[in-house]
Amino acid sequence: MLTVVAFTTMSCSEDDNNNNNNAAANLLAEELRNTAASGTWRVALYEDDGQNETSDYNGYAFTFAADGMLTATNGTNTVTGTWSVSVDSSSSNSSDDDGSDDSDDVDFNIFFASPPDFEELSDDWDIVSRTDTRIELIDISGGDGSIDYLTFVKN
Repeated sequence: MLTVVAFTTMSCSEDDNNNNNNAAANLLAEELRNTAASGTWRVALYEDDGQNETSDYNGYAFTFAADGMLTATNGTNTVTGTWSVSVDSSSSNSSDDDGSDDSDDVDFNIFFASPPDFEELSDDWDIVSRTDTRIELIDISGGDGSIDYLTFVKN
């Protein structure tokens, strides 16, 4: 009996934990993709290094299409970009850009080539929280440690 307990204890490894974390991260990523693609969204908060710049996006409806296209329109102007949700599965915690101790880092990636106000949203955002009607994101700069916040609310 002691041999069975010892073998069972020794057979559990950090890989088992990483596999569980990876499965949870993949599930979160899939849920986030489905949520984002489920309607139109507006920017409820955009704070760039302590400066509230939410008003730059007033009146814009953001559409995250399932094919990775991102469109923001206010009825007059339309801005296009791309988006994705990715899982960074790494064996070391140092590559997590949010500084968390999870081995899997889920990123909400946004890219706009122009105009400048929309270029500012281009980043690999980390997920703070997600519901069916709200997506809260954060980015901590690797350079100076400044923190940006971006929150989308479903229209």
